Amino acid sequence: MKPNMIRNVSKTGFTAMLWLCGTMLAYSQRIELKDLSAFRNPGNSWSLAGNVVADLNGENVLKATKGEGILVNQSSAKKAGSDLFTVNEYGNVAVELDYLTSKGANSGIYLQGNYEIQIDDAWGLRNATSSNNGGIYQRWDDTKPEAEKGFGGVAPRQNASKAPGLWQHIKIVFQAPKFDALGKKTQNAKVISVVLNGVTIHENVELFGATRGAAGAEKATGPLRLQGDHGSVAFRNIVVTALSDIPKSDQRGGADPIYIEAASNNMIRSFVDVLPGVRSVHAISVGGPEKTAYSYDLDNGTLLQGWHGDFIDATPMWDGRGNGTSRALGSVTRFTKKPVLAISKLANAQDKWVTDTAGTGFRTKGYVLDKQERPTFKYNIYGTTVTDAVKVMENGEGLTREITVGNASKELYFLLATASDIEEVSKGLYLVDDKSYYIQLADGTAKPVIRDVDGKKEMVVAIGSKLNYTILF
Repeated sequence: MKPNMIRNVSKTGFTAMLWLCGTMLAYSQRIELKDLSAFRNPGNSWSLAGNVVADLNGENVLKATKGEGILVNQSSAKKAGSDLFTVNEYGNVAVELDYLTSKGANSGIYLQGNYEIQIDDAWGLRNATSSNNGGIYQRWDDTKPEAEKGFGGVAPRQNASKAPGLWQHIKIVFQAPKFDALGKKTQNAKVISVVLNGVTIHENVELFGATRGAAGAEKATGPLRLQGDHGSVAFRNIVVTALSDIPKSDQRGGADPIYIEAASNNMIRSFVDVLPGVRSVHAISVGGPEKTAYSYDLDNGTLLQGWHGDFIDATPMWDGRGNGTSRALGSVTRFTKKPVLAISKLANAQDKWVTDTAGTGFRTKGYVLDKQERPTFKYNIYGTTVTDAVKVMENGEGLTREITVGNASKELYFLLATASDIEEVSKGLYLVDDKSYYIQLADGTAKPVIRDVDGKKEMVVAIGSKLNYTILF
């Protein structure tokens, strides 16, 4: 086999790359959002920004900051925006991008301008339909009775959506329809796969026709189209890869999967891999009917991750001899890259964080269950008893956390976050780690300190006798 060949190509509006890998030829184009030249006649609702923030308390509000790198559409009922079409047209294609929505927004990604993968604010929704985020939108027939006009839509396997104002990542592999020399369709289009926020939500879905709102008749090639007339939305990191051959969707072999559901409150003890090579060996994962779950490290009192969607894949733990690990089945938001103590005793807010339990007197005391069989964690540290009550919000939008210490001390601090960046967007509300999640501090909480440590940001706060906050993701 010849070695892979890579060649950079310069093109207006794009950074392009051509590569050969076996028999598959792919032409990848990253849309450089320094201007709008990659798009046909963009309407005035579209602009570029250096930053964008959603208002969690206001419907359809995005606040954009001047700059480049982010494509923003501002659309409202009073002043509707317009759809955006790429100059280039595609047949078989992989589309990968980030997007974020305003609260209550609605948009979509149309393959070839005709087949819509829905974008909307589906945060906290337990049962998504084809009209919700990640759904393959329905077809439409005006000749049918009202209740039957919409048909053929495909709901995502689970709701892997994040909150408004948080970046969501989607990757779509699409097989174009085929036509004979006379223009008759000989093969339907197909969605080979859609992966939303790390979760496969569609595989091998045949499209028997264009979805509602199609730009025109089905054809062999067409532009990528971003819907802009239903609400304010932003995009970035848009990469479009034209494919000569269609890769097969993930057909996993091996053992039958062992999945654990959480139709009622449920939990499982296991190892949890935080990142490759970073493992919590004394962890518990907790889920429930809200379809929001989390993993907690008992050796440090640290929240490891939270996720929306299905509960646990226990296959690696229980198949054969197993390796002790379980995996989240939903869209994971990581709260730490390494389990470290949640609480440290510091001389002041700039003092170095204690990274292990040596000299702290740390001792886990396990957990107690409430009437709904939800755990509250307990441990001793620095001569005091800590009670850590982590609860899934009833609406499934995130987690509440109440830290109580037996003996209040001005020297006890809590590590709220370690991240690439931390941005205060309103009083007590912070965006964390490139808009991965929000931290909302309760009223009356001491002002946190955001400090620079080894090229990262740390957010610490004095506990007092009690600390309350919410994680929204």
